[in-house]
Amino acid sequence: NPRRCFAMSEPSQPPSLSLRNIRRSFAQPTGALEVLKGCEAEISPGALVAMVGTSGSGKSTLLQICGLLDNPTSGEIDIAGQPVASLNDGERTRLRRGTIGFIYRFPHLLPECTALENVVLPQAVAGVSAAQAKDRARVLLERVNLGHRLHHRSAKLSGGEKQRVAIARAIANRPTLLLADEPTGNLDPETAGGVFDLFVELTREEGLCVLMATHNEHLAAKMDRVLHLEGGVLIEKSRA
Repeated sequence: NPRRCFAMSEPSQPPSLSLRNIRRSFAQPTGALEVLKGCEAEISPGALVAMVGTSGSGKSTLLQICGLLDNPTSGEIDIAGQPVASLNDGERTRLRRGTIGFIYRFPHLLPECTALENVVLPQAVAGVSAAQAKDRARVLLERVNLGHRLHHRSAKLSGGEKQRVAIARAIANRPTLLLADEPTGNLDPETAGGVFDLFVELTREEGLCVLMATHNEHLAAKMDRVLHLEGGVLIEKSRA
């Protein structure tokens, strides 16, 4: 039977992500449009969780809130045990930079930069030394089978290659929480399957907590848990 999702983490570690009664409404000429109506979830460190919902169900809105890019109308969110409601803009930016990684449907790489440079850049912003950043970038790009494309400008890469660079970039700073919004949605089915399998393998190796929004039930089934965003709330259904 459907149930509100509330799977607890190990007692020794706080959840990587905790949502309590998250609501989000938007002003409309005819009145407030309530998109999220009380989302609740706890996601353990290292868990790979898919969030499935139809277009317009609020998946991207909830990811924006989880990534501290938007504020809920009401409700509370903790990231790695840190309540975020009282944080100022600078504190939210530091938490987002050091704790959260993002992967979007489109890779948003810097076209004039090489694959290596695109993965080095977020590390440099975080204060990692140039040598360490290059070493980390090289290891990650080799792991996603792009060792032969390190010095190719991103504008010259294929769609699948660009998305693999985006995955390496998102993981480069070793985030606690990785948020992915339709990470293979812009790729053809064959390419998407290969990129997604690499994404799952790499995030498991890195021990990341992942929340991925998708409408693809086949890809979602490869994750540890599947949450359904229906009617503005998160529901976890028993697997057959």
